[in-house]
Amino acid sequence: NSSIISELILVGFSNYPQTEIPLFFLFSLVYLANLFGNTAVITLVILDSSLQTPMYIFLCHLAFLNIFFSTFVVPKMLFNFLASRKVISYNFCIAQTYITLFLESTECFLLAVMALDRYVAICYPLRYLLIMNWSVCVALALGAWTIGFFASVVPLYLTILPICGQYVVDYIFCELPILLHMFCDDTSLVETVMTIGGAGTVLFPFLLIILSYLHILVAVMKIDSVKGRKKAFSTCSSHLIVVIMYYGTGLIRYLRPKSLYSAEGDKLISVFYAVINPMVNPFIYSLRNKEVKESMKKVMGRYK
Repeated sequence: NSSIISELILVGFSNYPQTEIPLFFLFSLVYLANLFGNTAVITLVILDSSLQTPMYIFLCHLAFLNIFFSTFVVPKMLFNFLASRKVISYNFCIAQTYITLFLESTECFLLAVMALDRYVAICYPLRYLLIMNWSVCVALALGAWTIGFFASVVPLYLTILPICGQYVVDYIFCELPILLHMFCDDTSLVETVMTIGGAGTVLFPFLLIILSYLHILVAVMKIDSVKGRKKAFSTCSSHLIVVIMYYGTGLIRYLRPKSLYSAEGDKLISVFYAVINPMVNPFIYSLRNKEVKESMKKVMGRYK
């Protein structure tokens, strides 16, 4: 059981050893870009009072989550690219399973909160700051983190289950669906809880996002001027792109036909949501946002 097991084999991309060095340098650059981009977003919001609005407060939470998620996954992946023994300690594997599930669940609700924020901004512009006041923003953000925390307690149960057969994780990091196949005991209860929990933590916020954007679409179509419509859509476009990328990778992974399933394909999909998406998110928001660009110029000018 877990008291005897000290480490597991983490396969990663070791089946293709010729790719490990190139992937090490590529993922290192992506990880550094992730740290730079997300830290820059947080720093700008802290230093520039004009960005201390609900939308950017929620964006800071998302940026912190992106850093946290990647830091728990990528450094170990990079180390194993160079290591002769591709292993991960059992305790760190369980911790990684818990943290990734916690952050994935939290991100679902953060994206829903950000969609709700855009809905209020466009449908109730004159009452926006009254509705989305500081206490409401804090409650929504903390609510997302709290729900994510309680949605991720299932992996703690795994620490008491014995593992059978080879101690091999054929993935790029430890994740609950991958580990379930390794345990001797019946995991049907855990899988049932996962299904119910997954429906709550993924589908519920997704429905909130869809409903928010349906209301936004109706409100925007009522705007007479083309310029006004474009401005309204532009305030949502960055968030919508991030939502499509996040849920798109999840839908491809879990809803694709079994005939298209492959372990290596699953790893590539996981690279997108664990490595690529956290790096791309801050650049999507900054490159498509005049306020962020102006704030960046202002802050950089202040420290010249």
